[in-house]
Amino acid sequence: MDGCCDNAQKSQAVIKSGCCDPNDAAISSAGTQAEPLATAGQTRIRIDQMDCPTEEKLIRDKLSSLPGVTDLGFNLIQRVLTVRHSESALPAVLAAIRDLGFTPVVEGSATANEEAQTAPRKKAWWPLALSGVAAVSAELLHFTQLAPEWVVAGIALFAILLCGLTTYKKGWVALKNGNLNINALMSIAVTGAVMIGQWPEAAMVMFLFTVAELIEAKSLDRARNAIRGLMDLTPERATVKQPDGTWLEVDIKNVAIGAQLRVRPGERIGLDGEVTAGHSTINQAPITGESLPVEKTTGDPVFAGTINQGGSLEYRATAAAANTTLARIIHAVEEAQGSRAPTQRFVDQFAKVYTPIVFLFALAIAIVPPLFMAEPWYDWIYRALVLLVVACPCALVISTPVTIVSGLAAAARKGILIKGGVYLEIGGKLGFLALDKTGTITHGKPVQTDYMPLVEQGSDRYLTHAASLASRSDHPVSLAIARHGSDKEPTLADVEGFEALPGRGVRGTIDGTHYHLGNHRLVEELGFCSLELETILERLECQGKTVVVLCDAQRAVALFAVADTVKDSSQEAIKELHALGVKTTMLSGDNAYTAEAIAKQVGIDEARGNLLPGDKLQAVEALQARGYVVGMVGDGINDAPALATSEIGFAMAAAGSDTAIDTADVALMDDDLRKIPSFIRLSRQTAAILKQNIILALGIKALFLVITLSGQATMWMAVFADMGVSLLVVFNGLRLLKK
Repeated sequence: MDGCCDNAQKSQAVIKSGCCDPNDAAISSAGTQAEPLATAGQTRIRIDQMDCPTEEKLIRDKLSSLPGVTDLGFNLIQRVLTVRHSESALPAVLAAIRDLGFTPVVEGSATANEEAQTAPRKKAWWPLALSGVAAVSAELLHFTQLAPEWVVAGIALFAILLCGLTTYKKGWVALKNGNLNINALMSIAVTGAVMIGQWPEAAMVMFLFTVAELIEAKSLDRARNAIRGLMDLTPERATVKQPDGTWLEVDIKNVAIGAQLRVRPGERIGLDGEVTAGHSTINQAPITGESLPVEKTTGDPVFAGTINQGGSLEYRATAAAANTTLARIIHAVEEAQGSRAPTQRFVDQFAKVYTPIVFLFALAIAIVPPLFMAEPWYDWIYRALVLLVVACPCALVISTPVTIVSGLAAAARKGILIKGGVYLEIGGKLGFLALDKTGTITHGKPVQTDYMPLVEQGSDRYLTHAASLASRSDHPVSLAIARHGSDKEPTLADVEGFEALPGRGVRGTIDGTHYHLGNHRLVEELGFCSLELETILERLECQGKTVVVLCDAQRAVALFAVADTVKDSSQEAIKELHALGVKTTMLSGDNAYTAEAIAKQVGIDEARGNLLPGDKLQAVEALQARGYVVGMVGDGINDAPALATSEIGFAMAAAGSDTAIDTADVALMDDDLRKIPSFIRLSRQTAAILKQNIILALGIKALFLVITLSGQATMWMAVFADMGVSLLVVFNGLRLLKK
């Protein structure tokens, strides 16, 4: 027997990171109102000006040396910094962040609550528009020579001040802290252009840079809002039954577990719950990704954020607003945004080396030719300034997190919860997929098909005893025997000393007699196998049935056969996996004949039966030893070792399960295996886009380097090249949201 159907997968640590998010918000160094004291542990701090990984480095360098700070976690998509610290360190942390020109807001503080209730202020558009008019006017006046140079310089300076103060402030903070981010490089380039008399070009460069940043920020908001959109699925209020029997609309946050709620046709369900009255169809696509509505009646679970399409329903709340399945999905995806995928780790390391090298190279371009080759200073200083404009690796750095976040959001909409970018990226490399049988390939709700007493005396009693033992287990095979026995004899016997035997069966004492109920392996361990029993077992097992034997202290006394049914989606899923080049194997605790029969029915390459949890682990390790990237699909605690060892552990039917959502690498929110091929295709598309973005970013910069050294490039052309490729990789990454 496969064991209990509890979800128990490995826990995964989440390493915080983020992505580049150039938001042109004004930076204020003023302190916020008094923040609440935090106890020793961790504090989440929202920093709206935390835009790019270079600013992450600013904060990390500033805070790492502070006494009492033990760890820093960055989620730049959500603009949240998580600080692990001692009890007294928080004021110093907040002061250090303000010293960098950022405005920290502790989550849960009065400031955070006030801002959450206040609509965000939109930045006025007219200064940027006026700056653009001034920059174009300066270019035209300089080209036509209709005005003296001091007038052109004045108009250009006006344009720079209108749109460039934020860039200069950010650049100064970066330089003061020894960091060469895009704002520092752009500030140096524009200032250098002014110093050599290129006023119109300096103004045009600053204007174009500000516009490009604004467009980029709006584009990145699409990735951020793809996750935030999940939050809007839950209604703010729900109709709750009052103690006097009346119904009243109440804020969802104030509804207690156990409260009775009512939902009308067309409304969204406010909380996870269990239907207590009514019959309807529910659109569960926001949670499970199912394309068709699901019928619900008394006793069925319902999930927050799903849509009631049919009749009126009453349900009992089983989770608070902060702990619904949807809330856990949102939290899991937000945490996954912060995990660095392998490509992102490579890019981040590359960027640390790339920027200083390019800066030093630009400095050499400005100095070496004039000093040692008698070249004109003006020309080579100008070329060096152009190089500075394209020196920042923002396009390269931004390409990976935006692509990963878009992939995570697209998967969540399909009912596939991926717990980190690393799994999204390596999913496309899966070469072998190991699958549990019961509840994964089959429905996991088998029915008893055969009952055969092996001794004449007490045959009816054995039927009841087997049902009594089986009723204490939640394994599907046991449940089938318990249901059948309950239909025959509603009153079951009392069981004393009950004990589950993982991978083999159960045992207990009934009316003073010790009984074992289990599979072929258990019967062999007890030494009760005989030629006659082996013949019967082989015949039934060859029919694809799972055979369970009831034994007393001396012998096998009764035999039960149970048959499970294969899910309609399993055969199609296996076919899709093979088309993707992924091989499959079934690892089951049931007998080898049953495993072979089911495997043949759905088209699985290999099948192994009679496996204990340790055997499944060894099977996965054997596949890894052959050089395969291995995934494991399961839904029971007996699958936990194999799930933990595999590169990706898939949890089946995770909707409503705290354990699966919290610990699985990839949680399939319903029990449809076809989501795994969808996950693999999405992973491969993500990997392809990551490669495209890296090639675009590096290729265009390399091309522009050659053009710059030849003297053909101008500064405003450099802005187009740098910010243009940034926008290109962002839009390319956002394509995944349409998958």
